[in-house]
Amino acid sequence: MSKTVTRMGDGSSVVLSRDEIRREVVEGSEAAAVKAKIPALEENEVDYLVDMFASPMRMWSVERGHEAVMTKDGGTNTLISSRLSSGIAAPIGRETAVRLFERAFAFDSMEVGHIDYSVKPSKFIVSVEQEHMELLQHTTVFPLFYGFMPNLGLYYRPDGQYENPSDLLPLGKIDAARRTQEEALEACHDDVVWQSRMFAETGADAINYDTVASTGDAEFLATLRATRTISSETDMPVEVSMAAEMVLGFHGELEYEGTRLAGLWPHQQMKLVERAGAAIFGPVVNNNSKKSCAWNVARAATFVKACTAEATIPIHPNVGNGVGGVPMFEVSPLDMVSRASAAMIEIGKADGL
Repeated sequence: MSKTVTRMGDGSSVVLSRDEIRREVVEGSEAAAVKAKIPALEENEVDYLVDMFASPMRMWSVERGHEAVMTKDGGTNTLISSRLSSGIAAPIGRETAVRLFERAFAFDSMEVGHIDYSVKPSKFIVSVEQEHMELLQHTTVFPLFYGFMPNLGLYYRPDGQYENPSDLLPLGKIDAARRTQEEALEACHDDVVWQSRMFAETGADAINYDTVASTGDAEFLATLRATRTISSETDMPVEVSMAAEMVLGFHGELEYEGTRLAGLWPHQQMKLVERAGAAIFGPVVNNNSKKSCAWNVARAATFVKACTAEATIPIHPNVGNGVGGVPMFEVSPLDMVSRASAAMIEIGKADGL
């Protein structure tokens, strides 16, 4: 039986037969189905993924007419950074980089964001960031998001003023750990709302709350509340992009409109994000670097399909480094990026990426 060179979740090459690929796809989908209690992929969907990973073609794409729009996080780091987003450290400024994404790379939209991407540090230079946004609104045509991370972790000591729950929990101080999270999330919420309003005034086309719930359910609650405020008080659309496939219950008892946040999977997160008034939801599915890309992509597509099956807003799954089936590797290999992207659209029925 012929074999195909494909990849593992860490980007390394592996040779698999067609039967082995099928087994990986089925097991990956079943892993998601069992975890989140959602349907596994159907036989024709499994066949599509098997054909895709068994193909010797270097690149893969969607069927003509199934093209999807793209939103982006991380701003222009791909071009201007030497450390982030596999950046190439091009000797250009941020404004030039944004214009290149529009005119050279034909992006559908772009995010403007400071390289220190969290709201807590970036709020101090918001007037400078507003100047960048205003200038780019004059020189570009495509929609411009302003993006940042709520990043509740920066509100805890030693970076912030609130006691660190990671220090309290090992000491058994559970009530104190919960209390400090409740206090910190209020400060985070206020900063997110304030900075979002600044860019609504500047004329940003949308806002992107990125890497949401990176510190668990308290951060998710702060973001949901901020989303509700901005979506109801301004006409600026809000995209909520998650940090991981499951909301960590670091607090464990926080709720949003009667739903406990700890332990929510992407299709459950989506429902709350919709209720908060968001315009786009960006689910994340984490990779297992010890499993094959066929396994990881099938698992990710199963999670995303469960989102799109019930969503009333566009779903833009993250297909970045180490998530959405893309290998965890410094420079993402295009053979797997193209396959993961196509699977999100053709199988996951995503509206964009």
